[in-house]
Amino acid sequence: MNNIKDIISKYELESNRYTIKKNATIIDTDDGHFVFKKKNHDDKLYDLFKYLESRSFPYFPNLINNDERYDIYEYIEDVNLPREQRALDMMYVISILHYKTTYYKDIDEDEIKAMYEDVLNKIDYIYNYYNDLIAVIESKIYMSPSEYLIARNISKIFQTIVFCRREIDSWYDIVKSKHKKRVVTLHNNLDIDHLIENQNLYLLSWEKSKQDIPIYDLLDFYKRYALEFDFTELFKTYESKYKLLSEEKKLLFVLMSIPDVITLDNSEIENCRKARRLLDYIFKTEILLTPYYTIEDKKE
Repeated sequence: MNNIKDIISKYELESNRYTIKKNATIIDTDDGHFVFKKKNHDDKLYDLFKYLESRSFPYFPNLINNDERYDIYEYIEDVNLPREQRALDMMYVISILHYKTTYYKDIDEDEIKAMYEDVLNKIDYIYNYYNDLIAVIESKIYMSPSEYLIARNISKIFQTIVFCRREIDSWYDIVKSKHKKRVVTLHNNLDIDHLIENQNLYLLSWEKSKQDIPIYDLLDFYKRYALEFDFTELFKTYESKYKLLSEEKKLLFVLMSIPDVITLDNSEIENCRKARRLLDYIFKTEILLTPYYTIEDKKE
């Protein structure tokens, strides 16, 4: 806090109130409201915002000072909106971000093979994990409620893993002969609270941004909010502005479908919640993806 006071004194501002919100401090001064976020980068954000501005992407906050210790932003008052509406607006902003920053980058066979093997290794790890887990569960005379829930649905877990393995092989067959990939600027930290809505839309917290294929922003958002929002509509909103390529969509669907590992502990109530969340995620993802594969089957 002393560092912030030093900066305020440096610019001859008179502070009236400090409000700490997560990792930011909001300062109320006679000359307006400002947001201070401790800097954990060099000048990455300044270069990024200049680039986004050059690409006619306006949905980021005004970074008004380049202090060596803090990023200082203009404060923007948020409007209270339903979370579902905010999620739709998030998909709109991300689709525009990807559209405005797209370029094609050379990719070689070794890079594609490494991507394939990384995903395949993850799938194999998940398979072995649940294979070992069900062996332990079925060896018990009496199952706990969470163990029984897993045992009743283990075939669905393995069915999902088989789907992932088949689809990653299919993806590899498509892309192994390609020499370019589509690259965009990824926000890489999509949280529903990182979108501020006022007269414009403002996407916050760009510190983790990077360049990569577009699916990772969608994957990140889905992993966080799969059980809260209707992603059929969210994906439609995204693809209305920026349509994924067939190989991008296939890889996204594989990564979305890979089940998470659940670690059972001493709290049976929490174990039941973990098992229920895992199964709800698997079933909801299957329902979401089924129409895409039905359409493809009809075309064939």
